[in-house]
Amino acid sequence: MSDTILVDIDAGLARVTFNRPAFLNAMDFDMGARWRDVAHEVTNDPSVGAILLDAAGPAFCAGGDVVAMATSGAAGPQVTEAAHVIHDGIRTLVESDTPIVAAVQGAVAGGGLGLMLTADYVVASGSAKFVSKYANIGLTPDLGVSTLLPAAVGQRRALQLLLQDLTIDAETALDWGLVTEVAADPGVRALEIARSWLDGATAAFGQAKRLVRTGAHRSFAENLDDEAATIGAAFDTEASRARIAAFAASARKRATPDA
Repeated sequence: MSDTILVDIDAGLARVTFNRPAFLNAMDFDMGARWRDVAHEVTNDPSVGAILLDAAGPAFCAGGDVVAMATSGAAGPQVTEAAHVIHDGIRTLVESDTPIVAAVQGAVAGGGLGLMLTADYVVASGSAKFVSKYANIGLTPDLGVSTLLPAAVGQRRALQLLLQDLTIDAETALDWGLVTEVAADPGVRALEIARSWLDGATAAFGQAKRLVRTGAHRSFAENLDDEAATIGAAFDTEASRARIAAFAASARKRATPDA
């Protein structure tokens, strides 16, 4: 089994760690296949209620390892097939009903932006830097960047990042909506968030994530039907009934005048 991505599942939390630090966690063909397999593993495990995505070393992810691809003699068809493999993992995670938080440090470049944006909540270090670099080497966006980036920051800012040799810092990324928050220790903060999901109404968090993530690709009527079915199913779960009963009791107490 490849060790380019590590997986540790404990007490409902799946920690997924990019593990090619010497290459700034850039994805080569082997790591891309591992990414797809890990995505299916953690989303199909019924014990997993939250996913924490992080990276070993000084950088989160430098995107695809184009140097390795070029020196291996790969041609366009092999690159296309590798992209399909990685995209399978991205789609699996984005469309899943498992909430994902990412802890991001250092450089996030090219396809690393798309991999980061598979997470529903992104915590960045103050020193994190974000850059496209596709056009600089004559390539086009992949790994979900053309969809996930404008969904996060808007079309104009996405194009600004893609069409210029522009690097933005963590505070700018926060202002743009590329990351959710900036923290002194993103790993610690991301773990706090993941544990809050596990300690809370995990199924409801996951379904809320799924509804938002898939809603943009369907009609409004389809989204409304999905919302109606999902909230009805949630209402009948044991966890929701207990929480609703506690909420109702609290509401009655607040509404009762003091004797």
